[in-house]
Amino acid sequence: MSNPIVVSGTDTGVGKTWVTARLASLLTSRGETIAVRKPVQSFDPDDGPTDADVLGAALGADPTTVCPAHRWYEIPLAPPMAAAALGRPAIELRALVEETVTPARATTLIEGVGGARSPLAEGADTVALAEAFDAAFVILVAPSGLGAINAVRLSADAFSRAPVIVFLNRFDDSDDTHVRNLDWLHRKDGFHVCTSISELANVLESRNQNASQEHEASPPMEVG
Repeated sequence: MSNPIVVSGTDTGVGKTWVTARLASLLTSRGETIAVRKPVQSFDPDDGPTDADVLGAALGADPTTVCPAHRWYEIPLAPPMAAAALGRPAIELRALVEETVTPARATTLIEGVGGARSPLAEGADTVALAEAFDAAFVILVAPSGLGAINAVRLSADAFSRAPVIVFLNRFDDSDDTHVRNLDWLHRKDGFHVCTSISELANVLESRNQNASQEHEASPPMEVG
């Protein structure tokens, strides 16, 4: 697609890195050209692989290609807070955007940090990131159980400039609460909701195909 796809969450710990990695891996296995990027990350150095490590491993890419090495902040705070605590320069959104190289011939998945409104840079969050990249759409990863409807509504409202596709993570079709939340979000709130990585990949491919067909159907621009 011409514009990147931003992956956000309704909160931290909802599984957006897992979703991004699995989605990238599946699309690649289907022959799609995929890139993954995480403009900035903060983490606990004693808590296993970083998000960039996980995302890089999904595509066999260097983690510092996913997230530049100087944007790794080894303290579990929101990135601008982590930068301040570590005595490093303030993080500016413009710099993150300039540093994030999105290959022209690839569909690029860009993962934000924390929830939609979690601080990502000075005065900026993942909503601002999506706007800066003019995201084709946003994948909003949410929990499936109690609280899902409120979390999705609040987060989706924040992304007012880009279409939102909801991914209910860890969905269990034998759980009545999960099923009712899915039905409500889709039928009453009108969201496009996915509950499996394969379903999400199908939506991505369908939108990509539609965008290509619209581009091919557009009349050539007149010159002179």
